[in-house]
Amino acid sequence: MTSIVINIGNTNIRFGHFIDGKCDVTWIINTKPYGTRDELFAQFSMLYQTYNVDVEKVDKIIIGSVVPQLTHIISSALYKIHGIESIVVDRKTHSPIHHKSNQMGTDIFANLVAAHFLYPNKKKIILDFGTALTASCVAEDGEVLGVIIAPGIITSLNSLVKQTAQLPEIELTKPKSVLGHDTVSCMTSGMVYGFLGMVEGFIDRINEEVNDKCFVIATGGVSHVYQPLTNKIDIADKLHTLKGLYFLGKDK
Repeated sequence: MTSIVINIGNTNIRFGHFIDGKCDVTWIINTKPYGTRDELFAQFSMLYQTYNVDVEKVDKIIIGSVVPQLTHIISSALYKIHGIESIVVDRKTHSPIHHKSNQMGTDIFANLVAAHFLYPNKKKIILDFGTALTASCVAEDGEVLGVIIAPGIITSLNSLVKQTAQLPEIELTKPKSVLGHDTVSCMTSGMVYGFLGMVEGFIDRINEEVNDKCFVIATGGVSHVYQPLTNKIDIADKLHTLKGLYFLGKDK
């Protein structure tokens, strides 16, 4: 089975082309500015050509979204390309995950689903370095033990730069030292090691609360910056959320 899986986030929209459960190519576009159906149809068609996606071979389209105003527009643009209705999944979609929240975002839910299927027989923490920084925890039997939502790293950095007169935009990379000696190195250390300390604190406190050492997965835009800097993250997987959406929609 060939599927297109789409994660519509507040900052980016990530696409994955799945063949028999494995993602062989992925690409990202900006969420804003919102496009019309025709604009998105043209953009998607061009990207399909760029990544050699054979429209005729696509059997299923699976969408997870935290931007409701875009869900229908994107579904409509994809219907114009494929002639098939998209499957929209969310926290109400049947799965082995048991939660008590009526407010859980689709991305968090998909992260929990992917962790349950990919890393069974252990408690898991999923760190999503997206527009918001989230830490969610799921037990071996699929029970959701809880979620933390904090300001996202890029969101915080953009706010810092926009609210100050002299602080520049910076690239998130591993600092040469913890103590900086110019504005850029000082800011880089603060953003990288400051949020790393928060993440490690989340992991330690969650482990203490659930009385276990959880397996920790990192995903999202800047997870690749933080994962190499700590031994508390077991694996980084930029496709983790997409995999969860695939699991939710593959049997629909």
